[in-house]
Amino acid sequence: MPTLQYLDFESSDDGTGVATLDALANVAAQHLDALCAEVAQLLDWLQRHHGAPGPLEDGAAWDHALSAQREQVQPLRADWDGAGLQLAAAGPAQPPRTTLSLTLTGSPALCAEVLAAFGGD
Repeated sequence: MPTLQYLDFESSDDGTGVATLDALANVAAQHLDALCAEVAQLLDWLQRHHGAPGPLEDGAAWDHALSAQREQVQPLRADWDGAGLQLAAAGPAQPPRTTLSLTLTGSPALCAEVLAAFGGD
């Protein structure tokens, strides 16, 4: 398995046998396809090795939540003249960045297996 390039997981365990891996990635437009491929590879691997995702309370081995947001970056110039603060565009908007959030839930053993398979801590 290749090491993850964009996803950096933080793990937690609720003490009741459910563990969580949370990752947040923020990439420039030119890296979006690679990020999407990395997430797809990880989720495909989980499905091949542990079945389809679903609610753990219904017997699924793992589940996930995935969300993304595109951000337009606009540099601003801030001027203060003693009478007020003025904000104005300081240049053209930068190409949009995308923030992707992925949360995986499963047993502590499953989460440890994911981290071991993909080079996580």
